[in-house]
Amino acid sequence: MRTGTLPSGVQRWLFRAPIWLYRANLGWLFGDRFLLLMHRGRNSGKRRYVLVEVVYHDQADDTFYIASGWGEKANWFRNIQHDPQVMIQVGRQRSQRLASRLPPDEAASIFFKYAQAHPTAMRALSGFMLGTPVPPTAEGAQHLADSVPLVALRIDTRLADHT
Repeated sequence: MRTGTLPSGVQRWLFRAPIWLYRANLGWLFGDRFLLLMHRGRNSGKRRYVLVEVVYHDQADDTFYIASGWGEKANWFRNIQHDPQVMIQVGRQRSQRLASRLPPDEAASIFFKYAQAHPTAMRALSGFMLGTPVPPTAEGAQHLADSVPLVALRIDTRLADHT
């Protein structure tokens, strides 16, 4: 896993700038390749926001899969471990979800789907996340899954049962 520190200063501002586009109802500009994840701070309880790339969207059950590029030290990842109830916005659509970390074997399958759809991005993003790129193969996907947390964002059926 990469040993870099979390972004700060200008880099942090650049990573967070797209959040303002979502707040201005311009999230549709990102299509379905990115989503805005709204979660609660584990210490403050305040609402927090992060824009993340969608690794895969399973349209059959409407599950979105996202990776924690900063690993287990990413604040959003640590927050959803504490409180898995989140809200997402994809384009203009919002929905409540339950976040859960996938085991590495399941994550490898999802990363492989991403590698097949976006081989160049797989090399670039794995290089960013791991410090060295992995090939867009099943073996590369497994290596990435062993090092990078992958999170499933499933529809919160507990809420759907009460509507």
